[in-house]
Amino acid sequence: LLCLFCLPRAFSDDPVNVLILYADEYRADCIGVAGNGTIETPNLDALAGDGVLYRNSYCVWPVCTPSRLSLMTGQYVKQHGGRSNRSTLLPGTPTYATILRDAGYETTAVGKMHFTPAYQDVGFDRMLLSEQNGRGRNVDDYHRDLKAAGILNSRDLIDQERQYRKDAPQSYWDSFGAHVSDVPDEHHITTWTGDRAVETVSGWTTGQGNLLMVGFLKPHHPFDPPAPWHERYDPETTPILPGWTDSVPRHDYRRGRGYFDNATLTEAALKKVTAYYYATITHIDHHVGRIVGELKAKGLYENTLIIFTADHGEYLGFHHMLLKGNSMYESLAKVPLIIKYPKQRHAGEQTDELVNTLDVTSTILSETGQSETVNMRGDALGVAAAGRVSPRNVVIVEDRTGLMVRNARYKLLLDRNDSRSQFFDLEEDPYELDNRIYDEYYASAISDLKEAVLAWQLNE
Repeated sequence: LLCLFCLPRAFSDDPVNVLILYADEYRADCIGVAGNGTIETPNLDALAGDGVLYRNSYCVWPVCTPSRLSLMTGQYVKQHGGRSNRSTLLPGTPTYATILRDAGYETTAVGKMHFTPAYQDVGFDRMLLSEQNGRGRNVDDYHRDLKAAGILNSRDLIDQERQYRKDAPQSYWDSFGAHVSDVPDEHHITTWTGDRAVETVSGWTTGQGNLLMVGFLKPHHPFDPPAPWHERYDPETTPILPGWTDSVPRHDYRRGRGYFDNATLTEAALKKVTAYYYATITHIDHHVGRIVGELKAKGLYENTLIIFTADHGEYLGFHHMLLKGNSMYESLAKVPLIIKYPKQRHAGEQTDELVNTLDVTSTILSETGQSETVNMRGDALGVAAAGRVSPRNVVIVEDRTGLMVRNARYKLLLDRNDSRSQFFDLEEDPYELDNRIYDEYYASAISDLKEAVLAWQLNE
């Protein structure tokens, strides 16, 4: 029998709307529905209840701009070439936004995009930006509004710009950037982004295809929720997430000391960082609820594809580290992914299938009835009935030092310096502490993963 709910646009004359909720530096296990018993994310949990939670979703490069360009293009970083936060796309590169705009969609970007130049045309008719690092913060809408209100977000400036960080007070270093925002809630970057998103959705009408990408800057450091959100979690009682070690493993510390010196991180400091990190997430969740509420009020929720994901994860104490920039452990390479399909297809499902950022791009185009370009490398999700087998046997993540490849059980970190390569049996060692790369017992599994890398290199 024909499954009416398995065909993205069957029997509907109205174009499917697309809402992308894109967070920054968001650890995948920091959602209530993902099993975190401390954090409060009722709106994301509800979204997952109407959609699918993908428990094994990965970015393709754990740095902001490269990951974002991959989402836009559906290409691996080695294809589009943007390997740093100062990189850009070649003019004319097809993106999901240009494809939807050419199909008649009204396309809007709100919040952090991290493009170079900031307002680069990647397919959005309108861009309302709230940037953080580099030249973007000098020209964006958010900082223009802050200036008009007579507000300087000085603590964020110290955290992000090297010339100011050298004069940071000792309290900044002692707290690892965890403090109450010096910007009131009504002007905070999360609230500003949420307000612009709600205003955009309020202008949507039936019969017109709409695309909105909402880039929430948080929970990216500094860990600075505004008052009163900073009181949401008690640093004294907030538990540390699994993967914490009493010191930085020697292998990791040799790779880099960290944005702060990871060796100086204490349990008390990490508990405060975690509490404030959670507070910024619950703050985001509040505004997600407002955006979804506006969709429902306008009768557009059923016909909207809603995607919640992030550009990369965050160590948040894993191996005694903070932020990013070291090995591609699960806490960094894995990202949250919730997809609420039109008509709530597959509502309430959870899956362990291996997926990545490029699959999200393909899903956007598939659900809106558009065709991918020849250079896109994703596999559309949600196109078949529940229980489908993932087309991916492995996922591959790149960074400047090498790449990560993992299958359902094993994970290989190949470093350009082979003496730093690692292999983990994630079933036996989920916190990636026991490097078995020289263990003959795993020789066949390691060989299989290396062959998968070679096939990927030859085919991309």
